[in-house]
Amino acid sequence: MYEKTYPSKRFNITLQFLKKHISTSETILDLGVPNPFSKIMEDNGYTVINTKGEDVDKDQIALQTDNYQVFTAFEIFEHLLNPYTVLENVKADKVLISIPLRLWFSPAYRSKTDMWDRHYHEFEDWQLDWLLEKTGWKIVDRVKFTHPVKKLGFRPLLRYFTPRYYMVYAVRK
Repeated sequence: MYEKTYPSKRFNITLQFLKKHISTSETILDLGVPNPFSKIMEDNGYTVINTKGEDVDKDQIALQTDNYQVFTAFEIFEHLLNPYTVLENVKADKVLISIPLRLWFSPAYRSKTDMWDRHYHEFEDWQLDWLLEKTGWKIVDRVKFTHPVKKLGFRPLLRYFTPRYYMVYAVRK
């Protein structure tokens, strides 16, 4: 599939999950600016519209367009203060969302150099499930997967066995 670089495992699993549930005839609104995975989706025949980096915690106008059938948010919700309002304002009837899971052996991620690159939410799987349920979505499929790293140590060893990512496909109830 894709090069054996840092996110290749995550990208391959995400692409397989996307292909399993979403037709290339459906337009995708991908939350976030154009990124390596939105390019992968386009390379695989999907029509992708990205948001432009607006603060969707405060302003959901970018979600109000009717030009998309699927909403995706890949590793974005953990950065938002208010994912509830985002999910309430999605106009599509299908969503694919992935999040990094909260790890008991690691503190919440917080960049020391980038004010926006930090995790406000460190979800457990049940928390994302509940968020989707409360905002009117029914989960159809889900997958968890690990994220091994090529380092030595206790935490890298735990990453071989502890699921790091959680991805869901849900439809509007």
